[in-house]
Amino acid sequence: MDRVSGTSPQAELVDLMRAVASRDEAAFKTLYDRTSAKLFAIVRRIAISEAAAEEALQEAWVRIWNHADRFDPSLASPITWMTTIARHTAIDAVRKGSERVSATTIVIDEELAEKLPAPGTTTDGLTGPQLRRCLEGLDADRRGMVLLAYSYGYSREELSRRFDKPVATVKTILRRSLIALKECLGGR
Repeated sequence: MDRVSGTSPQAELVDLMRAVASRDEAAFKTLYDRTSAKLFAIVRRIAISEAAAEEALQEAWVRIWNHADRFDPSLASPITWMTTIARHTAIDAVRKGSERVSATTIVIDEELAEKLPAPGTTTDGLTGPQLRRCLEGLDADRRGMVLLAYSYGYSREELSRRFDKPVATVKTILRRSLIALKECLGGR
């Protein structure tokens, strides 16, 4: 609860969303100021570069402004609703191909390393170096498919075209690669 106003941050965001739905520009600015850092962090994990993330975030804010009247607080919190829009916008931007990644040049570089857990942190007991070691254990095509699918948002159809393999084969390769990664990681 906010000690001054007596409202929770959640309730405040709901009120801001309602005001934005009424085209209140001041409310939109306040909403932006309170949530843009979180949304940028989400978009940045998906986007290929910082510039692509900034562009995707700008598009997400346009969508939030244009569709604020569709927000329903009984279905989701404001931040969940905005996060979903931002995430989908970033994935759409990656899929459009303005900065697509070449499957043949997928390596675990600094750009991808930012998407993996940091060396000193864990995610359900998993560290970045463990995942990196297991990914490097996959052959280049399998690693490329896994990284393009799960780090860059490529669909099976896109992977099928890129690797010149049937969609069913791509699906099988992804499944087997994930099983191999799980085994490498000790069955996590």
